[in-house]
Amino acid sequence: MNNFAAPLKTLVNKKDVSVAKNLRPGDHRSGRLAPDTAWSFPLHSERVRKRTPAGPRAPVQKSERTAPREGSCIRVTGDRATGRRSQTPPMKTWNEITHYAGFDWAKGHHQIVIVDRQGQIVAEWEFDHSLEGWKQWRERTASYPDLAVAIETNQGAAVDQLLQSGSTVYPVNPRSAKAYRERKVSSSNKTDRLDAWSLADALRTDGHAWRALAPVDPLLQELRLLCRDELNLIGQRTALVNQLQAALGEYYPAALQAFDDWTMPASWKFLERFPTPQALAKIGPRKWENFLHCHKLYRPQTQARRMEAFRQATEFCGSPAVTRAKSMLVLSLVKLLKVLEEQLEQYRVQIEQLFARHPDHDLFGSLPGSGPKLAPRLLSEIGDDRQLFPDAQSLQCYAGSAPVSYQSGQVHKVYMRRQCNKHLRYALHLWANLSRRTCQWSNRRSLSSSSI
Repeated sequence: MNNFAAPLKTLVNKKDVSVAKNLRPGDHRSGRLAPDTAWSFPLHSERVRKRTPAGPRAPVQKSERTAPREGSCIRVTGDRATGRRSQTPPMKTWNEITHYAGFDWAKGHHQIVIVDRQGQIVAEWEFDHSLEGWKQWRERTASYPDLAVAIETNQGAAVDQLLQSGSTVYPVNPRSAKAYRERKVSSSNKTDRLDAWSLADALRTDGHAWRALAPVDPLLQELRLLCRDELNLIGQRTALVNQLQAALGEYYPAALQAFDDWTMPASWKFLERFPTPQALAKIGPRKWENFLHCHKLYRPQTQARRMEAFRQATEFCGSPAVTRAKSMLVLSLVKLLKVLEEQLEQYRVQIEQLFARHPDHDLFGSLPGSGPKLAPRLLSEIGDDRQLFPDAQSLQCYAGSAPVSYQSGQVHKVYMRRQCNKHLRYALHLWANLSRRTCQWSNRRSLSSSSI
């Protein structure tokens, strides 16, 4: 059994966070490992093979998660992904590091402060984010081959350049960086040099407990960026659809009554064919039906409602001036949506190809309910490094499904985790919902959680 299977299955229940928020001190969720039987993937609930939920075991005061369920349906990939990562140069171990750099990054320039093991500043300078600036960085850091760098982010152009230069990078949370700065200066002073110095000294004193940012496999990095950019494009499509609906509401209410899903290309073609209520009323009911049949929009349950909305299109619509102005905006938005949809299709093709080339595609593709869209997102965000998540608890914290406990004296509180990978948490919530359709255990866990 691949050691990613257990942590992934534990995250199936999307309502764990909401359940944990309602827990009180002393309450614990418990469970045991299920017998080694296959998971069921039928499309109909009546074909689902019945299997009893996990029985109780001794409570463990962690994050009140359910125990992972194991089965033979999640396929094993061995250490093939680990073999791919072994091609990257090894990172410096903590004992090998002799100098510590604080890297205060910005869009146009960066501030650097380097300290030695005794905390003495041995170098400090500022350079522009340009070709000449990064050449200067490589030349000046060549005198410190065993250098570690602390930076207040874990992604971006600056981090990419640092990894390419061979530096050992330690990302720092912005809240922690603020605390380290206040530890150095109790006043409200804040400068780029102060930020860089506090990061460098914090790395020197506390860095032994931090985790270095390991280089990512190029294939996995490309897949991750494509998945995130695809989500951004989907968000832009949603914004354009909202603008389209707002414009139609001002002069063309009949179109809004006829179609519910405005992300369908067929609804955009309807606006291209009939941009105004007058153009719709001019051609007559027979061509309305032909259009619906040609674009596979005919549905017996919606046909009567649509035809009635078409017949009343000119009775309730905008004035001629509003119609002329807003119809031009609608046609412009439709063109933008069509171009955006074409680009999204190219993204999906590229993501599918990269996902098929990765050794772990069988593992993530066999997760119940993951599908061709969520499986690449889960793989790109979780990664293929087996050492990052030694147990389910660490993966839950990274994904944001493990709650945060607060205890002080007689006060006991549980909060939703905010500091996490937001992209992974969003993908996990979608996957948890879809897994209920194909996994009987996930559906039972969802029903039992909702009844608490």
